[in-house]
Amino acid sequence: MGLKPLWDKLRTLQSHFNWCLEPKDDVRDILNMVALKAEHSASHNRGVYLALQAYLQQVQGNYLEALDSLREAETRLKEDHPDNFSRQVLLVYGNYAWIYYRLVKYEMVDIYLFEISDICQSLSSPEPYSVEIPEIHAQKGWSLLALGFQNGEEATECFQTALRGDESNPDFQAGLAISVFASWTHTSKLHLWEKSGRLLEEIVCRQPRNYEVKVHLANLLERNMDRQRSTELALDIAENSLNPEDLQNAARLCKKDLLPQAIDILRKAIGLAPGYHLLHYDLGLCYKTQLEGAGPEERGEIRVVAIKSFQRALEIDPRSVFSRLELAQLYSEEIPLYAEEIYVNLQQELPTASKRGQQAIYLHWGDFLLHRKGMRLEALLLYQAGYLVAGGHVREWQLLRERLKELAWKFEEHSEMDRAEAAMRILRRNPEFPK
Repeated sequence: MGLKPLWDKLRTLQSHFNWCLEPKDDVRDILNMVALKAEHSASHNRGVYLALQAYLQQVQGNYLEALDSLREAETRLKEDHPDNFSRQVLLVYGNYAWIYYRLVKYEMVDIYLFEISDICQSLSSPEPYSVEIPEIHAQKGWSLLALGFQNGEEATECFQTALRGDESNPDFQAGLAISVFASWTHTSKLHLWEKSGRLLEEIVCRQPRNYEVKVHLANLLERNMDRQRSTELALDIAENSLNPEDLQNAARLCKKDLLPQAIDILRKAIGLAPGYHLLHYDLGLCYKTQLEGAGPEERGEIRVVAIKSFQRALEIDPRSVFSRLELAQLYSEEIPLYAEEIYVNLQQELPTASKRGQQAIYLHWGDFLLHRKGMRLEALLLYQAGYLVAGGHVREWQLLRERLKELAWKFEEHSEMDRAEAAMRILRRNPEFPK
């Protein structure tokens, strides 16, 4: 078989390789999240997350690990979908074919192309290596959501297509509800808020043990100021779910009004997934919140456990910019030299940090220079640099915008009008979030 015909066949497969998936965040961070989903999510989705894990592993060049993930995906699909395994496994076989192609094992590519062709023929597909079935569209939808809620609109289209082929499928219905909610979180459009609320409520009513959907409904209610019901749902999730991601989200919902419960929920989640660094990071944030209302006799002990939580997060993920920034803030109170050391090291890593990480470094380093050293001009330059980072996160951008306004007022108070004007000029020239 010639190379060009082989390539042409691969391009028609239903596969993560052909779906134009572009991770917006660090692949390693996404892999950690996908691995968590593969281990702890509802059984019907374990296969698709393992297939996605394989795709991300090969992006990193870890082809043998990717093949191991695909073998595990096959095993899970046989366990979870014994009645329609052939319809579910097409994605896995497509990923196999692509990875073996990259490894120049063309005889293995042929084997999987034959398996795919056999399944497509049994499903009466007009295409020899591809078939349009609801399961495939749903798998693409779950994959898009796993890569980030910014993909909510495209995932919505996938689940709508899947439901046209199987309108009563509860998994597809849940996927649609989550996708519409994801779309709303990134657009704040009123019709999406109304639709996501209705769909999430329907799923929770029909699937009371679907804690993934329940946590998104709780999040929606919390944002719409129905804090009582949001908290009730979060506590239900905390008591009954064994998914660390659901528990993490429930803890975030409890953090404002039920801080001790949030800490207990995170400890439960850490017991289930001790190697997931964001659980330790969130626990550190809870202890930091405790510090704000603690008396002098309690502050030392709370500060120690907060530092230990962020240090544990760093032990698991030494690249974490945000864990180091939180440690710098804690050190700045009593050992400012330690904090300054962290900021200097992070500045050296700016070129390789994510866009949001760059924004955060500029923001926190500027805060340190302004409030701990009184260096207004140096803080201004850092805030300006962070404000102009394109492709970052709107939250950090808004914080940097507020810092520039506040600093402009400080310059005016000290009659430094040129510097006040410099701060305001950049705000006038760049009034919109740079996407």
